Amino acid sequence: MGSAPLEIERVWRLRGPPIIPPNCEIWKIEQGYLPVQPKDASDFAEGRVRRIESPSGAVRWVHTVKRGGGLVRQETEHEIDEATFDSLWQRTIGRRIRKKRFRFVHHGLTWELDQFLDWPLWMVEVELPTESTPIHMPEWLAPLVADEVTNQPEWRNFSLATRGPPSAATG
Repeated sequence: MGSAPLEIERVWRLRGPPIIPPNCEIWKIEQGYLPVQPKDASDFAEGRVRRIESPSGAVRWVHTVKRGGGLVRQETEHEIDEATFDSLWQRTIGRRIRKKRFRFVHHGLTWELDQFLDWPLWMVEVELPTESTPIHMPEWLAPLVADEVTNQPEWRNFSLATRGPPSAATG
């Protein structure tokens, strides 16, 4: 898959909102997807830009490019400044999502529970060090899992931002 860093991640859709435990770190995220441009158009020819507000109120801006699908994908990510974000953000109109992210550690792995603010949709993901790393779904989330969507491209954030959730699948 080339030399870009790999992201190994499993993702599940939930039936509804969980009761959030108090030990979660809460991030506010706005992200938009850039239209694909020729490679020589700019350093930001593809991918997404993201504004992340941490619990302290500090804000970071990030440009990310992901390639591939399913469990293992290439991911290149770097911080950008606010002015670059603002310029790129204008190119993402019609391809954006907003979410509240609840981050927590369970069995040594960092989990990210996303509440999408534009739909009644909750998803949870865990990034893994290897494809064969065993996972232990948190007990308070397991009863709410509707299905694993790791290999379903219609549930990727890009697809949600450009098409919305698959019909009748939220709620």
